[in-house]
Parts: sequence; C-alpha cells; structure tokens
Amino acid sequence: MIQFANRLETVQEYYFSKKLREVRQLISEGKPIINIGIGSPDLAPPKEVIDAISGSLNDATAHKYQSYQGLPEFRAAIASFYKNKYNVSLNFDKEILPLMGSKEGIMHISMALLNEGDEVLIPNPGYPTYSLIANLVGAKPVFYNLDKTNNWQPNFDELERQNLSKVKLMWLNYPHMPTGANAQKEIFEKLISFGRKHNIMIVNDNPYSFILNDNPQSILQVDGAKEVAMELNSLSKSFNMAGWRVGMLQGNEQFLNKVLKVKTQMDSGMFYGIQKGAIAALQLSDDWFVDLNNIYKKRRKLIWQLADKLNCTYDKTTSGMFVWAKSPKGKASEKIVDELLYDKNIFVVPGTIFGTKGEGYIRFSLCVDEVLIKEAVNRI
Repeated sequence: MIQFANRLETVQEYYFSKKLREVRQLISEGKPIINIGIGSPDLAPPKEVIDAISGSLNDATAHKYQSYQGLPEFRAAIASFYKNKYNVSLNFDKEILPLMGSKEGIMHISMALLNEGDEVLIPNPGYPTYSLIANLVGAKPVFYNLDKTNNWQPNFDELERQNLSKVKLMWLNYPHMPTGANAQKEIFEKLISFGRKHNIMIVNDNPYSFILNDNPQSILQVDGAKEVAMELNSLSKSFNMAGWRVGMLQGNEQFLNKVLKVKTQMDSGMFYGIQKGAIAALQLSDDWFVDLNNIYKKRRKLIWQLADKLNCTYDKTTSGMFVWAKSPKGKASEKIVDELLYDKNIFVVPGTIFGTKGEGYIRFSLCVDEVLIKEAVNRI
C-alpha cells in the first residue's frame, strides 16, 4: 500500500474547500444559496489592467519563461507604489520579490526560515494558512491571543511571559483579517523592538490596507524595520485580481535572497502578461480606490442591516472587505452558520475557523452584489 507523508496528518482540508463543496451540492439540488462567506472580489479589475494584459500578448517575450524576480519595470512599479502610498523607500532591484499571490509567500518564508521543531507566533483569531503551513514544514504553531478589549492588537505583556527561545517567526496581519482592526504605528514600533529583542522575524501580511481604510500603513515605515521584518502585499483585494495571483514580498536583500532560493524550486516565473497588467494597476490614480470603496461602503451598510436582523453587534470603524460580528450571547458560531445555511439558504463563515478566539463571532463578506445582500436581509 502506498504510504503518504506523515506531514499530511498534521493538517486538515481547508475549511472553505470542504464547506464550499457542500454549498455547491445544495445549489445543484436547487437551493437558492446566497454566498456571503468568501472574500473573493466579484467586481471587475481595472480596464487599464485588462488592456495592458491583452496588449502585451504579441510582445516577443510574452510566452517565454520569465525571471524568478519578475520584470525590472514591475519591481520598479512596486517601489513607486510603496513610496507613494506608504512613504516607504525600497530598492526595486534588491528589496522586492514578486510572488504568485502572497499565499505562496507564506509557504516560501516558512520553508526558508523554519526547521522542524521551531516555533511560530500566530494570531488567534487569524488567517488559518499560517498555522497549516507551520504544521506542514514541521514547525510548532504558538498562538497569541487577540481580543476586542485590546482592539485586536498583540498583548505584549502576555507575549513576554511566554518562553520565546524557540520562536523564529511571528505572523501579523494588519489591517486584520477577520476582525478588520486597523494597523497602529505605535504597535508596529513595539513589534519591531520585540523582534529585535528576541531575534524573531516579523512578517506583516498586508493585502487589505486600501479597502475602506483612510490611513494605509506598512510595517516598513518603522525605522529599522528592515533589520527584522518583511511585508507581504497583494493586488488581489486592492485591484480585484485575486484569481490572477499577483503578490509581492518586501524586505532587505539578505532575507529576500533566502526566500528566493525556495521560490526558484517552486515555479518558473510569473506570466509576462500578468506582470504588465500589474504594472498598469500600480500606476492607477487614487480615483480607483475612491470608486471601489464607494461600492464597498454601500454594501457594508446593507451587511450591517443583516447583522442587526440577526441581533449581532459589530464595530463600524474597521477596514477591509469583511464585517466581523458578535453573535447573540450564548449562540455558538457554527450553530448560527448552519441555521442560516439550512433554513435561510445564506452562507456565512463561523469565527471558529480563525481560531478559538473566534468563537461567538461570524464573518460576512462584502464581495456580494447589493441586490443579493438585500435579498438576504429580506429572508431574515
């Protein structure tokens, strides 16, 4: 009998992969399911991006293997974007590594940094991929709790009380998914000091900073951040390009070269046309974000109505493309989700998939047309 790797015993199938099979089955049975669970942008990418991609297909090098480090003009566009939007200066030739989506960066960083038995600080609640990949590479997830009473920011007193001797990596995600808590510069400053003190690599996963957020921030704005920190970013949410897989990692040359060693074994370069489209996206004016966020604002108000109908509470000051809602007291997250799915044909996500601190919460996505959200409100 063929024996598969032991590492597969440490992870389970991704929640959305499993649950969406069930949702698709219900749809095939004729159920009018409204999916308000998935953060996959339903709006179109910018026209300029599509034009740039289609216009590049006859270029002489369009269908050849591309550099593992991406086109120089793509890296230059990322550097200009970071300077214009975050006031962060980056050497486009040494401090930027394009990725096929930031999710692959989580794997590459983990493989480049972690040995079996090393420990990784992971937010609870937080993106499930951080812990799943830690398990896959043989590292140990160590969860640090985030709480509404602390505005979903790290509690440094609790962190310092832990045994950090085996911790090599700490994942951050601000603006935070799933809660929508915003980045705070003073917290970033403390995190850089924390990483320097304990010799821990700090990585901020930053794909949501332009969605319903008036103050985009990067951890690389902090003086000395490049000594102990890197930042992942993505065009998936900011420019509705999720399925095209365009991300990037920013940090000092020494760190990126280590990650590049892994990346060169995993792919053969990003498609030329996608890079041309990404350049066009990064060069758009702020009018793009204004128009995009006007749509999300309208949708968010309707999601708030839906949450009100369910007697949930929520914070109106958060960013990102989700509404993180506290369920009525005493109601388990997964019970609410199943009731909505089976009784009202509405799919939302239980907070528990993001960690134990997600119990008592449900998450709504804004990647749903207003007509469908109104229909969901009417069903409740």
